[in-house]
Amino acid sequence: MLTLNLVPSSPVTFSKSTSINASSFVNPNLHQRNLKNPRAVLNKPTSCCSKISDFSRFHGHPFAQIRDSSTETSNIWEYSSGVSSNTRSLVTRAAAESNPEGETAEVSKPNKTLKLAVVFGLWYFQNIVFNIYNKKVLNIFPFPWLLASFQLLAGSVWMFVLWSLKLQPCPKITKPFIVALLGPALFHTIGHISACVSFSKVAVSFTHVIKSAEPVFSVVFSSFLGDTYPLKVWLSILPIVFGCSLAAVTEVSFNFGGLWCAMISNVGFVLRNIYSKKSLQSFKEVSGLNMYGWISIISLFYLFPVAVFVEGPQWVQGYHKAIEAIGKPTTFYIWVLLSGIFYHLYNQSSYQALDDISPLTFSVGNTMKRVVVIVATVLVFRNPVRPLNALGSAIAIFGTFLYSQVTAKKKIGDEKKS
Repeated sequence: MLTLNLVPSSPVTFSKSTSINASSFVNPNLHQRNLKNPRAVLNKPTSCCSKISDFSRFHGHPFAQIRDSSTETSNIWEYSSGVSSNTRSLVTRAAAESNPEGETAEVSKPNKTLKLAVVFGLWYFQNIVFNIYNKKVLNIFPFPWLLASFQLLAGSVWMFVLWSLKLQPCPKITKPFIVALLGPALFHTIGHISACVSFSKVAVSFTHVIKSAEPVFSVVFSSFLGDTYPLKVWLSILPIVFGCSLAAVTEVSFNFGGLWCAMISNVGFVLRNIYSKKSLQSFKEVSGLNMYGWISIISLFYLFPVAVFVEGPQWVQGYHKAIEAIGKPTTFYIWVLLSGIFYHLYNQSSYQALDDISPLTFSVGNTMKRVVVIVATVLVFRNPVRPLNALGSAIAIFGTFLYSQVTAKKKIGDEKKS
């Protein structure tokens, strides 16, 4: 009888004991989290681990980093609340499952912002130096095709020196890589020579005012390639068009050749930026510096034969006239050399920035850079600026600001939807 009385009571006792979860006394929220996400509590077999590793590999988050961030979190949790290691493992697993990146993304954001700020600052300074000495050379040696070719040659030699001294790792050259570069290099060549011809015909400030319309071309060509933009983006480019038109009409050094070459340069550089992102997706391991180095080399082969055909017979005579005008050959050589070196350096900085931003954001940064360049060149060369010309330039820059704000909001909205 005693046994019979104990048998029915044992399951009751057993059921009461198993209904108690010790971890819930430590952290009441943990029990609810475990119910919502049982994967964080259960010990999965080997196949589950392989899925997590595949996920981290595809998304660029090494599983070891997740474990490291979980260990740091567990140490803080243990110190502050005194929870046992078993409970900490449950908490950190749930945290890692809900946020695989851990703290890495938050820590990397300031570093990335600082890096971009440095790259943009160098980009602006190097561009100012290039524009000053490029214009000085063209004022006494009006042969933009030869000067543009030399600038590409200077960049090519610069890269070969870096690769030879192992200051920069040389990328693996394959046929698909060269084929993928042919399009961006062609558009880069068109943009470069068109801008250089424009600089030789009009004031540097006027060329940059016209080239501030680059976001307009970027929106138009990106739309043709399948991208869609809200009405606000299209409205924001209207002040850019109006401002550039007003600046062109009131420009003292206006020249149709300089105007059209600046417009063609916009087309070339926008297409270079777009197709660099599209055709080079399979070569993300190649850095921006190496990418631009090979674009410079290929562009040199595009440009120099045409330069010989267009201006070749006039180079010797033009060289002697330049030496007579400047007085010292050394000064002429230094100007040419500085224009070539700083041309490569500012483009190197721009390609490093293009690694982390979209073509549209690149166009906006490029346009804001022109504000600094316009002011600097006006001060150096003392170009006359009419009030309406200054107003048109200001309107164009204000349109660029509106455009950057609208596109930034559009990007945030797209990220929230995704």
